[in-house]
Amino acid sequence: MKIRFTKMQGLGNDFVVFDGVSQTVTLTRNQCRRIADRHFGVGCDQILLVEPPSRADVDFGYRIFNADGSEVEQCGNGARCFVRFVHDKGLTDKRAIRVETAAGIIEPRLLDDGLVAVNMGVPRFAPADIPFAADAEALAYALQVGDQTVEVAALSMGNPHAVLRVDDAEAAPVLSLGTGIESHPRFPQRVNAGFMQVVTPHAI
Repeated sequence: MKIRFTKMQGLGNDFVVFDGVSQTVTLTRNQCRRIADRHFGVGCDQILLVEPPSRADVDFGYRIFNADGSEVEQCGNGARCFVRFVHDKGLTDKRAIRVETAAGIIEPRLLDDGLVAVNMGVPRFAPADIPFAADAEALAYALQVGDQTVEVAALSMGNPHAVLRVDDAEAAPVLSLGTGIESHPRFPQRVNAGFMQVVTPHAI
């Protein structure tokens, strides 16, 4: 069986997007892994599945799968691509839509300049909500990554994030530290590693 897909990216975060409204799409974990494989598949960070609404007060369903086949609750860059996809494919003409995700309903909007605005909701910092192995909630946690100890902030925006503050985001040690943080055992569901530079009190 052949299934049509679209390849998209948001800020370099790349996706394989399936239209499950106009065609039937059923994905197994193994199929997701094969699709995401950059050597033998299409290659992507995540797979996005657009689905028909399951309730009357939403316009679409939206599922997200990591490259390892696991399903996650939310992705900001993915949500932006989702909105452009449903508009570009003619699945809706609404500027503002309601979308059901595993993390709840989001209400993204297509702006007049073609950009997409998404309210991702309120971040959750409780370790159990991320999830993250810690005895108590804190502003930052010390992680041993290889031979280095780094401090990260841990939070969930529907999927887990670890944020490391650096002096220069352009020179951030993404390869040397990012992979170690992403797969750190204190994040049982893995984590998105981010590097933040505070430029001014009003800009990061």
